[in-house]
Amino acid sequence: MTDNNHIPKQDIVLNIKDLHKSFGNNHVLNGFNLQLHQSENLVIMGKSGSGKSVMIKCLVGLMEVDSGSISVMRNDITKLDQSALDILRADIGFLFQGSALYDSMTVRENLEFPLRRHSKRFENDSDREALVIEALENVGLRDAIDLMPSELSGGMQKRVALARTLILKPKIMLYDEPTSGLDPITAKEIIMLMQIIQKTYGTSSLIITHDVDCARVISDRMILLIDGIDYATGTFNELSTHEDPKIKAFFKN
Repeated sequence: MTDNNHIPKQDIVLNIKDLHKSFGNNHVLNGFNLQLHQSENLVIMGKSGSGKSVMIKCLVGLMEVDSGSISVMRNDITKLDQSALDILRADIGFLFQGSALYDSMTVRENLEFPLRRHSKRFENDSDREALVIEALENVGLRDAIDLMPSELSGGMQKRVALARTLILKPKIMLYDEPTSGLDPITAKEIIMLMQIIQKTYGTSSLIITHDVDCARVISDRMILLIDGIDYATGTFNELSTHEDPKIKAFFKN
């Protein structure tokens, strides 16, 4: 059941159509559809094992689809070679659930890593330094530039990971459980930071979360991934007051 009445008029930056992915007899995605619009925060919710992670891996080209199409900024990623896919990935920021900082690198070195990977875009060392400082200032951690990840709290690690993602100024942000493992106060701070980033950079964000409070605050729209399909689409208020038992199960206290 999908309701398109609230879909904004902005350009579509991500379009998934009739996505299928199976592992043997385990049919994980059974015709999943998704449209992400310019400057929109779209939340995907689904139970553990529902296919959220598989969908994300297909989206960034880490896993081949069985059938269906994935268009990212009008590029069909199923038809891109590795070089073209790497270029496109530079415009897609990915905040991992566990932050995924390099333990042996300082905060500065962690942020410099993606700049080195895309060295043709960032050849000047002084430009790199300015970008690192700007990214850390955007997440309120300028003074942590020479610390090691082990010296940071969980919330600070998440902020540094977010800064590392933002340093390439991506057009699309993918958030995998951004508030997972954080205390309620820190989780609220991360959600506020995500809102600031959207307003500042005009990013389009796809947010996977089990956190109902996060979904309520951050989402413009939501998709419930059930039985391998986009079972329900709507605003938080519409879905949270729905009478369908499968939908109501997501919003029980």
